[in-house]
Amino acid sequence: MLSRFFPNSKRSLASLSEQEVLALAISNEEDDGRIYLAYADALRQDYPHSAKIFEDMAEEESHHRQILIDLHTVRFGNRIPLVRREHIKEFPERKADWLIRSLSVEEARKQAAAMEAAAHRFYLQAAGRSTDASTRKLLGDLALAEKAHEGIAQSLEVKHLPDDARAEEDHTAHRRFVLTWVQPGLAGLMDGSVSTLAPIFAAAFATGDTFQTFLVGLSASVGAGISMGFTEAAHDDGVISGRGSPWKRGLASGIMTTVGGLGHALPYLIPEFRTATALAISVVFVELWAIAYIQNRFMETPFVKAALQVVLGGALVLAAGILIGNA
Repeated sequence: MLSRFFPNSKRSLASLSEQEVLALAISNEEDDGRIYLAYADALRQDYPHSAKIFEDMAEEESHHRQILIDLHTVRFGNRIPLVRREHIKEFPERKADWLIRSLSVEEARKQAAAMEAAAHRFYLQAAGRSTDASTRKLLGDLALAEKAHEGIAQSLEVKHLPDDARAEEDHTAHRRFVLTWVQPGLAGLMDGSVSTLAPIFAAAFATGDTFQTFLVGLSASVGAGISMGFTEAAHDDGVISGRGSPWKRGLASGIMTTVGGLGHALPYLIPEFRTATALAISVVFVELWAIAYIQNRFMETPFVKAALQVVLGGALVLAAGILIGNA
């Protein structure tokens, strides 16, 4: 608690007694076990096999914690000092529960491996700095225990995550990524690229003023991005549809809508009208190609079909803008 208000009150590892080092190891095992259970809770619905791995890893942490408590009882008695990793300057930090719950299954696996590797390195470094023989042996034993955790994690993956189960979970992760990020982002890019064509090119051909055209494009793009972002986030909380976090979907949709509109608005910062218009039209074709590519790559739409749909729609809106601007 004091370290929150007085950062310099954190202690160095070298200042700890052998009993305090053992108490730190106990609290570390307990905290890591809680983190693994948080992983399991976050992943259980969509990734039950990986959730089981983290549950078993939490059990292993609990087992090692009990061994350390028994060792402390034998050597120092039942009263364990309160020493936690946030009290120690050199100890690697861990993510808070509310950050853990936002991780993907692959990120959770990588984070778990990083946790074990970081703890292993920490205890090795601590053992190398210790001048007390018994403390150095204790730290070395703890390093070996953390290294053993890595092997346990791998064996649990073999047990609970065979190739078919991993393929199933990888498919679920890919589907969640597409529904949460790609689909809303694609819808935003299509809306921003296509819906802003008419007002931008109508303004361009009606005024012949490149800067005024840019202002129209900027306002249309930003306004459409805000509207699409709020609409995507508000219309579906993702609970029933399984499309993921509404703020993530809203962010993807809003940003890509704005990007789609700004792509062919920015060329009108060029003062020369014909050059700006030619460049803007070229950008439109790049945007339409990108949309077709994303549809083919992530939505498995045949590229020719996607290209025809997008180009036809974009050409119609572009033609409408030019006709209205020349009217």
